[in-house]
Amino acid sequence: MSFKEWLFSSYPNPSISGQWGMLHIITLLLCIAVIVAISIIFHNKSYKAKRIILWVLFSLILLFELSRRIINLTKNTNWDANTVLYLLMPRPWCAISCWCLMASVIVNKKFFYNFVSPTALICAIIFFAYPGAGFNNQYILYENLYSIATHSLIFVMSILLITLGFTKFEYKHIWKECICYAVLILYTFLEIYVLKIEADPMYFMPNNDVQDILGLTYPLFLTLYIVFMLVYINLFYLIDDRKSVKAVFTRKKSI
Repeated sequence: MSFKEWLFSSYPNPSISGQWGMLHIITLLLCIAVIVAISIIFHNKSYKAKRIILWVLFSLILLFELSRRIINLTKNTNWDANTVLYLLMPRPWCAISCWCLMASVIVNKKFFYNFVSPTALICAIIFFAYPGAGFNNQYILYENLYSIATHSLIFVMSILLITLGFTKFEYKHIWKECICYAVLILYTFLEIYVLKIEADPMYFMPNNDVQDILGLTYPLFLTLYIVFMLVYINLFYLIDDRKSVKAVFTRKKSI
């Protein structure tokens, strides 16, 4: 295998069932170890020191995102607008999360950290629960490395945003995050119906892989999808803003 074949992922790479194999388990354990170590070491460090951690993660994600696009453009032979947009824009939810995480470091606002942390984390959880890329080939070519590295980075960064104190989930400010979620959904519809560069970025369209695995009709699947996402996002607020939630229930009981 030449370096070019590895970099362009052109070397024959047979599919294997690498999910929950040794590499998958070691990668997950390393991510958890990094999260725990950084959370403990930087717990009482200055805000500036914690921001340095975010910039390091920002740089690593940017390195993979830019390099993949450069490689894909180098290999490309079709230069119509749709193909170029397909190669350049973040299309699936995990790629969108990568760019949102990087944007959060620049924006540096709590509401944006509150938005990107849960959204990136759910992508990482789904990936590590049963990865559909990265670990499913005999060799770790660049495309495999990209998938493993970016999902590992969003897993680490999404949790560190919480453990290092960059997030503060409060119901009184949730409207700001709701606007961000609305923009995210609008962006996915833009990808699907206008730009036509991704069929189902957030896995809520009919006949997607998740629906097929669950064996549900689309109306039932979509209902469960919405309920699950609402419960999942609210968990962060119920835990972090539990005093306010408890105060509301206390007032209702007194009435």
